[in-house]
Amino acid sequence: SKMVGDLEKLAKYESENLILEKSKFNISELIQNILINFEGEFKKKNIKVSFHGNDHFIVADKDKISQVIINLVSNALKYTPENKEVEISVEENNNMIQIRIKDTGIGISSEDLPHIFERFYRADKSRNRESGGSGIGLAITKAIVEAHKGKIDVKSELNIGSEFIVMLPK
Repeated sequence: SKMVGDLEKLAKYESENLILEKSKFNISELIQNILINFEGEFKKKNIKVSFHGNDHFIVADKDKISQVIINLVSNALKYTPENKEVEISVEENNNMIQIRIKDTGIGISSEDLPHIFERFYRADKSRNRESGGSGIGLAITKAIVEAHKGKIDVKSELNIGSEFIVMLPK
């Protein structure tokens, strides 16, 4: 099927053969614009979203970095129950831009945590059926971050929430 073909194509989407079209842009503005697009969905679940950060300019592939932010924000939205909150921040640290996306969602177990960036790995099989998705989002997110010579990290506790930290060189 076409769907399977597309997923196989995506699976070949490794960080070393990503072609980056770099330009200089304001990463804080980009994130705030993405959050505006998600506003309706966050309101539906009554999730309070906060953004902290000054303007920071970065030279990177704007479309691909948008994809990273969209993936992480949509995960935070998907796995955070109603009436909870999501916090996003941007700061500069030793010439690196650090983006943190912290949710108060269902969290990820310590057995699953080391595997969540692997292709097609789903932490919770029941959660998979209810929310759909092939689990390829985080693999692509990591490939894009690494293609920019950055890194992505996650801290999580079951039933407390998860925090994704993306570090990108300016």
